[in-house]
Amino acid sequence: MTAQERLAELGLTLPEVVTPLASYVPAVRSGDYVYTSGQLPVVDGKLAATGKVGAEVSPEEARELARTCALNALAAVASVAGGLSNIVRIVKVVGFVASDPAFSGQPQVVNGASELLTEVLGEAGKHARSAVGVAVLPLDAPVEVELIAEVR
Repeated sequence: MTAQERLAELGLTLPEVVTPLASYVPAVRSGDYVYTSGQLPVVDGKLAATGKVGAEVSPEEARELARTCALNALAAVASVAGGLSNIVRIVKVVGFVASDPAFSGQPQVVNGASELLTEVLGEAGKHARSAVGVAVLPLDAPVEVELIAEVR
């Protein structure tokens, strides 16, 4: 089954690449690798939620938002790699979680992104990863995800 077929099976479609908030591009290809800029949980041009995880945003909601970030990252990779079918593997994921000072479940939040990548790409979606708690993210987003992908 192809990545596109897996997306459809999950009831998902690859979104349009999110327009950058500042002076950068969503993704850059260098040789056989694509590096994405941080992707926020933007749906149809709007941030899906704001606030700190563990305060205004529940860990469960944040996990879903991380899935959205990963889907946006896949769209950014596909846009410079010639489509999802050209992704060989996801090499590294970095997830940033805007956290209430008492919240320490960042790895479980970023699991939302990791699990989506594996659901869509199978074994090629398994990756190295960091999950980092931060004080604030752009636009007061709860989660931001960036990744590195090997491509054909």
